[in-house]
Order: sequence, then structure tokens, then C-alpha cells
Amino acid sequence: MNQKTQKLPVLGTAKRGTFFSKAFRWHPARPGDPNPASVEIAGTFTGWKPVAMAHDRATNHWQLMLHHIPGNCTHHYMLLVDGHPASHKHCDGLAVPATEQEKQYALQTPRGPRVFMLFSNTK
Repeated sequence: MNQKTQKLPVLGTAKRGTFFSKAFRWHPARPGDPNPASVEIAGTFTGWKPVAMAHDRATNHWQLMLHHIPGNCTHHYMLLVDGHPASHKHCDGLAVPATEQEKQYALQTPRGPRVFMLFSNTK
């Protein structure tokens, strides 16, 4: 299946209000790095429940399309590679974890534990 027609896993249902969709992608930092067994995303928009990303063997990218993410607020999330927090160079910024759920998934940085931010401004 080519990249343009591949169906990505989808999560979420709209209730009321403004929502948006977001594609998340992750790949190993270096081309020769071993491939993980799983890559997941967990965040405020998943109730902090890990959701599996699909692996595209042709591009060696892991990806997930999420629909119906509540808009006009800032979300926190984390990428989990083989169950461990991993960096995400495409995040909108870093935040200090505020809840126990966020602390559980936080990435250790030189400035302390952090989670990723997703700004969800919609029109």
C-alpha cells in the first residue's frame, strides 16, 4: 500500500464543540537504529490510555491519525516507544507534568520531567 492511500488507525468521537484532526508520526532517530516492537501515544486527548501507532515498513515510520481532538485548548501527550517515553521533535513545546498520569509518562530532561504540548487552535 502506498503512503497516500494507507489507512491509519483512528480514535475519538465528537460530542459537541470544536474539534480537529492530527496526524502523529515517529521514526527512529538514525536510519540504522533497531526498530521497536511498539510505538504508542497517550495524552489528554486519549484519557492517558496508550493508543498504538501503525508501522509503515516502506518508510519505517510509525503513524496515527486522531480525529475529534477537542479544539481551542492545549493538550499534553507523550510518545511511548516499547513502553518508554521517547522524544518527539515535532511537538509544540514542553510542559511540566501536572497530574499523576502525566508524571507517569514524563520524559526526563536536563531541566526535569516534561511532557509534550499540542496547541489545538481551531477556526
